Amino acid sequence: MNFRVSYLASTLLIALLLSACSSTSVQQINPTETIVNQSEDAAAEDRFNQNLNQLITQIAQTQGIPQASLESGFSDAKTIPSIRKLVLPPSGNFKRNWVAYRNRFIEPVRLKAGKAFWEQNQAFLSKTEQESGVPAEVIVSIIGIETIYGRQTGNFRVKDVLSTLAFNYPDTPNKASREQLFKDQLQELILMCWTEGGGSLPAKNSKQGLSQTRFNACLNQNSSYAGAIGLPQFMPSSIRSFAVDGDGDGHVDLKKSPKDAIASVANFMMRHGWQPGMPIYFPVQEAAISEARLLADGEPQLKYTIQELIKNGILTNEQGDLQSGGVELQSKALIVDLPYPDKDGNDQVRYVVGLNNFLTIVQYNRSYFYAQSVAEFAEALGYKNQSIATITTSKAQSETKSVGPSKSKSKKSANKKKQKQT
Repeated sequence: MNFRVSYLASTLLIALLLSACSSTSVQQINPTETIVNQSEDAAAEDRFNQNLNQLITQIAQTQGIPQASLESGFSDAKTIPSIRKLVLPPSGNFKRNWVAYRNRFIEPVRLKAGKAFWEQNQAFLSKTEQESGVPAEVIVSIIGIETIYGRQTGNFRVKDVLSTLAFNYPDTPNKASREQLFKDQLQELILMCWTEGGGSLPAKNSKQGLSQTRFNACLNQNSSYAGAIGLPQFMPSSIRSFAVDGDGDGHVDLKKSPKDAIASVANFMMRHGWQPGMPIYFPVQEAAISEARLLADGEPQLKYTIQELIKNGILTNEQGDLQSGGVELQSKALIVDLPYPDKDGNDQVRYVVGLNNFLTIVQYNRSYFYAQSVAEFAEALGYKNQSIATITTSKAQSETKSVGPSKSKSKKSANKKKQKQT
């Protein structure tokens, strides 16, 4: 994802790397140009090497990994000056543009690739949806927006990216917090590679080592300019926490295994609170745009009940699932603002009501633009953005919701699986 294109707020920028992935790169850079040592000066390079060596020593002492193996793995680590430019926030006169962002990702090439990916993995996607409750269209949408199903997974060595951002982050107000986040990701990468290698899922406290060759290969794998790996663009910490073996070969490979990528995306969404059978968003009533504007504060929090939004005219009883009772009146939502300039350069904003599942997508990439694009990409693939649940007026029947056969199984399975994992 491109966090240069869209921000929710400055607080979201700080929290970005706590999500699954960090960036879908839209700027292509020749990797042969970036892996060459282009340090701004010798002093900066010395500081880089010193800080990296300190971290290596610390990890060797605390994790029981031979320091010689770590030093060998990072002997050719380089700073990448272009990375520092890519993570800079936009300039002061930058205007967020929802329309341009949407058109970049919801377009014929990705949609065609999405349909092909779905056809190739239809049986496994159906199985995953039944077990997790996460719709196949949403899973396919995320992988398509992230990398066009593996076509764009990044051209940088992940150890160079994370080392650069951990020890040579550009001078920004949040420099210290950002460097700490990337130091943590660098340690997660080391533990991941030492335990399993090649982007596999490790046990967090395992000290089992692998051959130096495999360890180095894992450190040298390609990533985005922020260190995200594979088809779903998971950061190392998310690989260790949420990646799963979808194809059953005993090894998690997010770069080459579509089944591993599909299962891992579903697991991430489920573990972050996806509600099976519930919609992602509702359109705001045109007559209530001014009311929606007052409630849109940019904070990713579910603040307003559906009942309050109906009272304010932002939603209606007849809209979406409210009439059938699939979405409870006391469930909470947020107002999502999607700004863009019109053809004359005037500022415009589209508003939608984001539900719990919208916020779950935001946990994957902390951008309203991203979450809404995922929802609309999924709709373009056939996703019905509505509740599958209905409630009758009968007291006896109201206690047992009538759910379609495939979704009923998926919801029970997802709830059961989530309880085990949490």
